[in-house]
Amino acid sequence: MPSQRIEDYALLSDCHSAALVGRDGSVDWLCLPRYDSPAVFSAVLGGPEHGRWLLRPVDDDATCERRYVGDSFVLETTWTTSTGVVRVVDFMPINDLRADLVRRVEGVEGVVRMRQELVIRPDYAKTVPWVRRVTDPDGLEGLLAVAGPDAFLLRGGQMPTASDHRHAGEWDQAAGERHDVGLTWYRSYRDVPRRLDVGDRLEATTAWWQDWADRADPGEHHPLAVRRSLLVLRALTHADTGGIVAAATTSLPEDFGGERNWDYRYVWLRDAALTLEALLTHGYREEAEGWRRWLLRAVAGEPEDVQIMYGIAGERELPEREHDHLPGYEGSRPVRTGNGAVDQYQADVLGEVLVALDRARREGVAEDEFSWPLQRALLGFVEEHWQRKDHGIWEMRGDLQHFTHSRVMVWAALDRGVQAVREGGMEGPAERWEELREQVRAEVEEHGWDAGRGTYTQVYGSPQVDASLLMLPQVGFVAADDPRMLGTVAAIEEDLLRDGLVLRYDTGPGLDGLSGDEHPFLACSFWLVEQYARSGRVDDAHALMDRCLACSSDLGLLSEEYDTGAGRQAGNVPQALSHLALVRAADALGDCTPGGRR
Repeated sequence: MPSQRIEDYALLSDCHSAALVGRDGSVDWLCLPRYDSPAVFSAVLGGPEHGRWLLRPVDDDATCERRYVGDSFVLETTWTTSTGVVRVVDFMPINDLRADLVRRVEGVEGVVRMRQELVIRPDYAKTVPWVRRVTDPDGLEGLLAVAGPDAFLLRGGQMPTASDHRHAGEWDQAAGERHDVGLTWYRSYRDVPRRLDVGDRLEATTAWWQDWADRADPGEHHPLAVRRSLLVLRALTHADTGGIVAAATTSLPEDFGGERNWDYRYVWLRDAALTLEALLTHGYREEAEGWRRWLLRAVAGEPEDVQIMYGIAGERELPEREHDHLPGYEGSRPVRTGNGAVDQYQADVLGEVLVALDRARREGVAEDEFSWPLQRALLGFVEEHWQRKDHGIWEMRGDLQHFTHSRVMVWAALDRGVQAVREGGMEGPAERWEELREQVRAEVEEHGWDAGRGTYTQVYGSPQVDASLLMLPQVGFVAADDPRMLGTVAAIEEDLLRDGLVLRYDTGPGLDGLSGDEHPFLACSFWLVEQYARSGRVDDAHALMDRCLACSSDLGLLSEEYDTGAGRQAGNVPQALSHLALVRAADALGDCTPGGRR
C-alpha cells in the first residue's frame, strides 16, 4: 500500500500528545499519553499492520474536503459518495486530565456505507495486545485492548468484529443520524474511565482553541498563516510542563529511502528559545513565563551538565534506539526513537537561551532569586569553554569544528550578559564579559570571514557557507544591510538555493557524517525572507514568502523540508522551527513594509 504524502496528514492535539489523521480517514500515528510515549498507531512508519484506526466510506471513489473548525485542532472531513454525504469530526478533548481521541460521524445527505478498521499495536507495533469485549461502568459495550501497563478502550458506534488480529465493521450512515466513537487510553491497573459527553467536550475543546487564538495579534502580513503557526506552536507545547517539542513525529525522512530519520518529540533548547520569542512578540506572555519555568527546571544544576535537548518534563536520558521491525516511511530506515544528539556539545545553544531570556526580561518578565543566578552560571560556562569546537546547529555527526554560527552565538551570550548588567540593573562582571565579547568578535572576523569571496563561512578556514549565517543579523552581530552580510547572502544564493528554496548546507563535503542528500529546509527559507526584508529587498522577500507558503499543506501545516523536485513535504511534521520562522518572516515584512500589499 503506497504511503500518503506527509502533507496529507492533519494534526490533532490535546496539548499533551498528538495524532496524525490521513486524508484517507486513517489515524496513522498516535502516542498516548505524551508526545514521546510509545506509539499505538505506527502505520505512517510502515503499513496498516503496524497500527491504525480507519474510518471512512466504503466507496473507494469517495471524495473528501477537510478543514479545521475555526482556529482549532478540531478536524472536519466531509465525504461525498454516489449515495450521499457524511461528515467526520476528529478531535482530542482538551483540559480534562484524560487521553482520548474522539471521532463523530454525522449523516448529511442520503445514506453512506461506512467502514471502520481498528488495528491496535502498542509500543511501536512490537506488541499485539489482548483484546476482549467488555461492559463499562456506564453499562455500554466496549472493546478493550491490554498490553502490559497500557489499556485502550473503544466505545460507541457500531462495534467492529475481530478478523486476523484486527477489528473491522461496516454500517449505513443515514442523513440526520450521528455516531460517536472514542478511544481512551488509561493505565491497565486503574479503573475504567467513565464515558465522555462528546457534545460537551467537542464544544469546550473548540472554544478553548478559539479563545487562545483570539489572544494573538497576527499582524497584517499573512495573518491566517501566522495565526495557524502560533496554534501549531501551542499544540506542540505540553500543557503541564511547558516543554515545547520540536515536532509531533519521529523518523519521517529528510531523504526518502535514506538514513536521515530522527526523533523530534523532545525539547531542544534552541527551538524552544526561538519559540519563546515568537510567542512574546504576539502577546503570549503567560506561555513565555511557563517556558521559562520549564527551562530553569531543566537546566538546574552544574552548567557543565547542560544539554542541548531534554524530555518533555526535563528528562535527561534520551537514548537513541533503532526499531528494525518497522520498515520506515517509504522504506526510509532506520526508524529511530530517542536522539543521540542529546550527548553533543553545541556551542550556540546557550546563546539562544540567553538571547531569549534577555527578550523576556525586556518584555517585563521579572527575574527572580533563581533565574539570574542561573544565567550568570551559564555565562561562566561560556567563559570557560568558548574556545571549544562543537557539532554546530545542524547536529553534525562528523568531526568537531569551529562553526562560525556557533562562535557568533557565544558572542551573543556574552553580549546579553553585558546588556543585563548595563541596561537591566543585574549584577555581574560586565567589563570582563565585554572584553571577551570583543575577543570573540575579532576571532570570528579573522577566521570566519573569507575576504576573497566576501562572505562569512560555515566553519573556520573553509570556503563553504551554510544557512545558519542568516541568523547573524537576528542576534545583532551584524546589520542585515551591512556589506559583509550582503556578500554572505550572495554566497548563500549561489551555493544553497535549490529551485528557489534554501538548503541548510552542502552535504557533499561530508561534514555531517551521513550518507545521502537532503531537501531545502523551510526554516532557512523563511530566514532568507527576513533577511531580504530587513536589507531592503522587499519584492524578493514577498516573492520568497509566497514560495515558502506554497509548501504548506491545505491545513496550513509545515514539515521540516520540502522536496522541490517531487513537490512534496519531507521530514518530521509539523515542525515547530518551520512555523516559528514563518512567524518571524511575516513580522519582518510587517516591520519593513508598513501598509504593504498584505
